[in-house]
Amino acid sequence: MRLTDFWTRLEQTFGPGYAASIAADQVLPQLGGRTIEQALAAGEQTVVVWRAVVAAYPDRVPARLR
Repeated sequence: MRLTDFWTRLEQTFGPGYAASIAADQVLPQLGGRTIEQALAAGEQTVVVWRAVVAAYPDRVPARLR
């Protein structure tokens, strides 16, 4: 998954403002206790980060974006 696709999916799921907040502030256990921004900056693959988002927010992520 390209980085632009990742951000598009995140914004479609949470809205532009909230997506940025989630990425910067929400620590996800699936990412080793890192935020989305930290995981991406550390070189984690976008598909791995997206799967962590889906696991953390199963009721928020639409089926078409999983």
